[in-house]
Amino acid sequence: MDTKDFALGKQNLILIGIAFAVIILGFALMAGPGSTPEHYNPDIFSFRRIVLAPGIAFAGFVFMIYAIMKKSK
Repeated sequence: MDTKDFALGKQNLILIGIAFAVIILGFALMAGPGSTPEHYNPDIFSFRRIVLAPGIAFAGFVFMIYAIMKKSK
């Protein structure tokens, strides 16, 4: 197949892959043990899970939009 048939170029696809990896990283940083009625875990309110991880995931989504909208040369 000719590459001119694709809607996105090679660079766009690479950027989309990077953005997807950043989104996965953000969601992985949000993961962790939860609290149960018998045991309270204060780690659910840590900086990493409340501020850092959602910020990284959001940045990944913004970068994904950029990767899709970027014009190929």
